[in-house]
Amino acid sequence: MTTLLVANDGGHLMQLHTLRPRLGVGDDVVWVTPRTPQTESLLAGERVHWAHPCPPRDTRALARNAMACRVLFSDHDVSLVVSTGAALALAVLPQARLRGIETVYIESATRLDAPSLSGRALAMVPGITTFSQSSALARGHWQFLASPWELYETTPAAERPVRSLVVSLGTQDGYGFRRLLDRLVPLVPPDAEVLWQTGGTDTTGLGIDARVRVPSEEMSAAIRDADVVVAHAGTGIALMALENGKCPVLVPRRAMHGEHVDDHQLTIALELALRDLCISRDADSLKARDLVAAASRTVTKVSDPPPLHISGVRIPRQRGRRTPVAMTGA
Repeated sequence: MTTLLVANDGGHLMQLHTLRPRLGVGDDVVWVTPRTPQTESLLAGERVHWAHPCPPRDTRALARNAMACRVLFSDHDVSLVVSTGAALALAVLPQARLRGIETVYIESATRLDAPSLSGRALAMVPGITTFSQSSALARGHWQFLASPWELYETTPAAERPVRSLVVSLGTQDGYGFRRLLDRLVPLVPPDAEVLWQTGGTDTTGLGIDARVRVPSEEMSAAIRDADVVVAHAGTGIALMALENGKCPVLVPRRAMHGEHVDDHQLTIALELALRDLCISRDADSLKARDLVAAASRTVTKVSDPPPLHISGVRIPRQRGRRTPVAMTGA
């Protein structure tokens, strides 16, 4: 019996990949995600159905993926579908429910107190079980599963000079983050080694060796070896930094500057800062001492995290406040 693991590339896929060992889905798994250097690297050796790129609010891409993913249900004996979003979930999960297949949607950790557009739509589909990764979202159709951040802890380390950095601005098309680069480039020590992943951001005139995308394996290895990680406040790069023992400097993109569709990155950065898992700064206030402070912290992870139970759980659809219950035999 096959489990489909469905996620857009970037932070959505990184969240699902990190969650997988705790979900108890077994080894008969097919991943569904767009093909990028990140996904090819992260899912090397796995069975993957390569979906078409599925940008937010692109109904044409959504329909194209819905048609292309129909083959999954004839080629595999699918018993469970799990997704962390975003738009790609809309193409696959309703099809699973139409076939009577158990279907689970886990809202992105970026959504702390309100679901995403995809989450709101899928919560209304009968039979799709919806979980949040924030206790503040545990209401109505949503049951709290776990916070991805509860597994990590930051401890002080000896202060050291910054000799190497990883800088990641994410890879989502259409939203540049030149404001961060303009502030950061002069702060980097002249002899420091830097891996710059800049996505679609214009780097003209900055004199840096910028790369649009970096494979996941290469990025992870570079983070392990680096003194500092500076990044936009995306869940994917934040998780990767923490997984590799680094306390990142997170700089939220701001909608007011045209850097994202909304200000959810502010919420992510605040959440991690309150947990002492990052140094959060606005791009215009970043200072060299922030890089030194981040280099002087080490992150550890819980070695044996508890399993998460998603299969067989149903949340009753009733008026008023809903209390999550488990099905008999779960």
